Amino acid sequence: LSVSFASLLYRLFLPMSEGVWSGTWGVTYENQCALRGTSVDLKCKYGYTLGNLITWVGWFKAQQVSNKLTQVPLSQLPSPPNHFKYIGDYRGNCNLRINNVQPLDQGAYYFNFAATLGSWTSDTYAFLSVRAAATELTTVVEPSVAREGDAVRLTCKSGCPETRKINWFKDGRLVQRSQFQASREDAGSYFCAIQGEETVRSASVALSVHYAPTDVTLSVSPSRDVVRGSMVTLTCSGRANPPVARSGYRLYKDATYVSSGQSHVISDVQPRHRGRYHCQAWNNISRSGSNLINSLAVYLDVWYQPMNVSVSVSPEHIVEGSGVNLTCISDANPAADNYTWYKRTEPTGSHSLVHVGSGQVLSLPSMEASHNGLYVCYVRNNLGEGNSTEVVLAMAAGQHGSQSLPILAGVGLLLIAALVAVLL
Repeated sequence: LSVSFASLLYRLFLPMSEGVWSGTWGVTYENQCALRGTSVDLKCKYGYTLGNLITWVGWFKAQQVSNKLTQVPLSQLPSPPNHFKYIGDYRGNCNLRINNVQPLDQGAYYFNFAATLGSWTSDTYAFLSVRAAATELTTVVEPSVAREGDAVRLTCKSGCPETRKINWFKDGRLVQRSQFQASREDAGSYFCAIQGEETVRSASVALSVHYAPTDVTLSVSPSRDVVRGSMVTLTCSGRANPPVARSGYRLYKDATYVSSGQSHVISDVQPRHRGRYHCQAWNNISRSGSNLINSLAVYLDVWYQPMNVSVSVSPEHIVEGSGVNLTCISDANPAADNYTWYKRTEPTGSHSLVHVGSGQVLSLPSMEASHNGLYVCYVRNNLGEGNSTEVVLAMAAGQHGSQSLPILAGVGLLLIAALVAVLL
């Protein structure tokens, strides 16, 4: 790359400048290192004696020509347009920009110039080292496995001692921080890239963030209308890293341990299974000082038809003319809403039942002999019906003494007549 005398006409109209001079002519360089695919500036300064105007500048690269190391003008090297660009001036700055650096660009570069009273051909050079980005740009995540709250640091290592500004990406999206306190949202794949030339990037490195179980929930299936005798499944779930193992779940009913495992099946639901259930999850990671994380409680309601139906009699000592209450008691869910009372009119074993009342309490305001007998209560809710055993209702002994003597006398006469008949 060179600038010919043609450009001198323009510079002659500039304010006269005597350039950079130190009493001697010369060029100073800085060696550079670049990653493949990036752009790099070769830093360069030149000087000359007072009274000179620069008439020509040019960059060369050392090449083997006929087995001899020769300075070849950059314009004669096979390269795409604008691959080499002079960004210096004519007063001491001789910087050269190389775009889209490739391995063939590695080597020694020379800067030469001419002035009105002399010229300079360099025997010193700037050396450009080229590194492959895929192997020389490396992401380091420390630590790569962290717990929530741990400090995490991202480091981009390059094969070049000085690399241009780095951008960081997580799962393909730009991130602003290279140091942070880990949270579960920070988990993902990270890579670094040269700012402005993001195609030059490192391989991705994963960050895994461990955290205690969260969003622990207990679900019940079916969630409603659980009927006695049916099957119910209780399942505990939650978000955690590492995931909660099967043995890390525990189920409790009314604060009493039931079982371990993520699922618990009740194959034959009974009323005793009603209650408040909750589960615990654990994965060796503590949160707020606790290793066991609880779900919210879930109430399991079991529906069943009336059962354990019984009848209570009040008062226990019944006399003629007293009031008597028979109360029907049952266990049902939903609660019983229909009570029917029957009295047996035939001996036990027959089906002769007479309807004598309805409602949970059967009231007899004044006890009479006709009220004596066997009573049974039938109870219903929307799931079915149940009934009590038959209960005997009788007045206390001695209430009908005046009637019992004739009966006993009659029984005695019959026995005597039968004895006489036998003797005859």
